[in-house]
Amino acid sequence: MRPTWKFPPLATLLVLPLVGIAQPEAVPAFRQVDSLEARVQGCVTCHGQSGQGTNNGYFPRIAGKPAGYLYNQLAAFRDGTRRYPPMNYLVAYLPDPYLKEIAEYFAKLRPPFAPTESTNDAPPTLARGQALVTKGDAGQGIPACAACHGNGLTGMEPGIPGLVGLRRAYIVGQLTRWKVGERHAAEPDCMKRIAGRLSDADVSAVAAWLSQQPAPRDPSPESSNLVRMPLACGSQR
Repeated sequence: MRPTWKFPPLATLLVLPLVGIAQPEAVPAFRQVDSLEARVQGCVTCHGQSGQGTNNGYFPRIAGKPAGYLYNQLAAFRDGTRRYPPMNYLVAYLPDPYLKEIAEYFAKLRPPFAPTESTNDAPPTLARGQALVTKGDAGQGIPACAACHGNGLTGMEPGIPGLVGLRRAYIVGQLTRWKVGERHAAEPDCMKRIAGRLSDADVSAVAAWLSQQPAPRDPSPESSNLVRMPLACGSQR
């Protein structure tokens, strides 16, 4: 099906090299140049040809994440409420319907997961990470990550991303941005409240344990379940 919006392929927006961007994979030959698959080549430059992420850890897996979550992030980059210059530049002039098409495209993909990272973390660090992800810490007012991101850590429709398959460096970076107020979500911003209660050691422990988790049998996000969520979350509205 031909996409509704008639814009130049995203790949054409990457004419000049950008410092810090992963080198692009070979661009495949497309049966239709004017197709959504061709248009998302600007995305796959960093996120992989099927949205599987890249090995350097800073460009996350986006395949299979809820379309609502992906759209929210694209809109945030476009509007400047989430800052990363290459992404801000890439989507600066794209309208909502086009961003939703991109989000829906990657939400439907299910590429294989990359092998887990090796780790030299001490067992107590990994145990702390597992406890925070699966049980939380009631004494610190920290709910389990799994309460919102799903028992399989594959996310929850419509706006909560999966955590499995993310690299340690990316998880640390994003949790730190939540902690210091550089990253935001729709109010009530539940992640801001949770990340602010995590110590730096907790952030490292969560990232270390998550980066070791094997690929899930079913990478699809769970259905929306507001009842089980420990905090009100604006991303789920």
